[in-house]
Amino acid sequence: MSSTATLSNTQKGHPKGLYVLFVTEMWERFSYYGMRALFVLFMTKALLFDKAYASDIYGSYTGLVYLTPLIGGYMADRYWGNRKSIIIGGILMAVGQFFMFLAGTLYQTASAPMWMFVGLAFLIIGNGFFKPNISTMVGQLYPEGDKRVDSAFTIFYMGINLGAFIAPFVCGYLGDTGSAADFRWGFLAACIGMILSLVMFIALKNKYIVTPDGEQIGEAPNNARNAEDVEKKESVPVNPNRIYLWVGVFFALFLLFYYPLDFGMIGSFIFGLTIAAPGFIITDPSLEKVEKQRIWVIYIAAFFVIFFWAAFEQAGASLTYFAEEQTDRNVFGTTVPASYFQAINALAIVLFAPVFVWIWGLLGKKNMEPASPFKQALGLFLLAVGYLVIAFGVKGLEPSTKVSMMWLVSLYTIHTLGELCLSPIGLSMVNKLSPARFASLLMGVWFLSTASANKFAGTLSALYPEEVKIESKYEGAVSDDVIASIRGNVIDTMAFKADPKQDYQLPIAKADITTKDDKMIINSVSYDANSETAYIKVFPMKLIKTLNSNFKEAVLLDNNLLLTIEDIEKKTDEGELKTIHQAQVWNLDPEKPSFAGFKVETLYDFFMIFVVMAGAASVFLFFLSKKLLVLMNGIR
Repeated sequence: MSSTATLSNTQKGHPKGLYVLFVTEMWERFSYYGMRALFVLFMTKALLFDKAYASDIYGSYTGLVYLTPLIGGYMADRYWGNRKSIIIGGILMAVGQFFMFLAGTLYQTASAPMWMFVGLAFLIIGNGFFKPNISTMVGQLYPEGDKRVDSAFTIFYMGINLGAFIAPFVCGYLGDTGSAADFRWGFLAACIGMILSLVMFIALKNKYIVTPDGEQIGEAPNNARNAEDVEKKESVPVNPNRIYLWVGVFFALFLLFYYPLDFGMIGSFIFGLTIAAPGFIITDPSLEKVEKQRIWVIYIAAFFVIFFWAAFEQAGASLTYFAEEQTDRNVFGTTVPASYFQAINALAIVLFAPVFVWIWGLLGKKNMEPASPFKQALGLFLLAVGYLVIAFGVKGLEPSTKVSMMWLVSLYTIHTLGELCLSPIGLSMVNKLSPARFASLLMGVWFLSTASANKFAGTLSALYPEEVKIESKYEGAVSDDVIASIRGNVIDTMAFKADPKQDYQLPIAKADITTKDDKMIINSVSYDANSETAYIKVFPMKLIKTLNSNFKEAVLLDNNLLLTIEDIEKKTDEGELKTIHQAQVWNLDPEKPSFAGFKVETLYDFFMIFVVMAGAASVFLFFLSKKLLVLMNGIR
């Protein structure tokens, strides 16, 4: 009788350990998405990186974030266990966010980019240890076969999205204020969120994160729990020649991507590994015919998923540029920060995830539920529709015309519907189709495709057509005498409030510029006697003011290059404050990027790239789906 009562109680509600993991993950995701909401804005508005360079850094960061979990999962499996890995990862990420805060504090100094890159390195490595280990502990809270596990993962997933939802509001409110000096407070909030995650996990893990029998979860390496599986894996002979072959293939691919294709070191590494690792697995001699066929389904689906996430992850880069510069964010006299828009996806998931669960369940009861490949094709189609909507919204508009924020809200909402069709379905499919002895490796391949997609997202975001572009930034490059000659012939800042379609009259200057120690020195400025004035649009000036709100003086060096001047205060080695002049040279008519021979002149052109890419991928996957179903050999 007592035993029955105990069994009955275990089936009611959820163990408290689930809510410890819920809160731990919620604050970690708050930290990640809070920093991400500000990242490209910080690079373009505080560090004054151009959009292409900032997009490349963003893509490298998010790509590596999905690559390092392979290392973190391996360390947890073999040596540390989940708990130790999570704590080490959390500490590294908190340190990384602190370095981002330091970069934000020192944004006017030459060392700021270095501190930012140090922070990113800590965040990437720390995420690798944290991300793959916390979710694996959820299932261990329940007895084998417990029906509550599915709802437990749903609750846990809600924690992820709750953190992702509140992060842009808190970090955006503190950091995205229009002043470059305030980004640090958003990064500090992300740091505090990570510390809260870590403190709660350490304080509550021993009491609540336990099995139904009271044993501590995640204390020992995961392989210690699966000794039988390890024995099976180790019984498979390893052919060193096959290892050498695929290592050679990886290096050949790395060189191909690095030199002729110019994808950079990080991109070449990620793309090369994304091809070589699957090749190594599929050539394993122990694989049977049916196993190989199912693995090919995973590979084909992973290939198409790259196109989905490459377009979806524009949220943190090009779509943030669009929100900042081209979206009318005025609501009842208040300007909504651009970073707030990144909360829409998380809110839409919370609202629509139960609807999708109900739809799939209803169709399943009638034996009408689409198979995984069809769902993924639908996800890609919805992604294309989202970009088609916003492309329609910007078609034919002047760059100076801002569009209603409802276009961006609609895009994010439609993209979330696509994500709900594709993301959870993909993870489930990999789990079902993988041979047991290769389950971890194939899940790693799935993450590799996501890493490639994020790096590709940065490459595509660099195609965003810039109306103005910073060519160079120089600190202490302008003397007091030159500043004196410029003043009185400067842009009236009141002009920024004028009609953005009107022309603004500006003197043309000639500058005597030399370089020393790779730094530009502006020795003198004189005005052209033959062409004393030129006419430029007010819109580029408003845009420059958006990107760098500190500058007060500017002169036109010729019809395209604008020299802007600002005074900044900097501490000397003796601790004294010294005012120095900082100069930037802006290109008012930068060359527009090209993609596959296609010139990206306007935002409409840019968004249509994603419509075509995602739409074509959707059609191809749809027609391949029947063949993939055959290769799945009875698994749907």
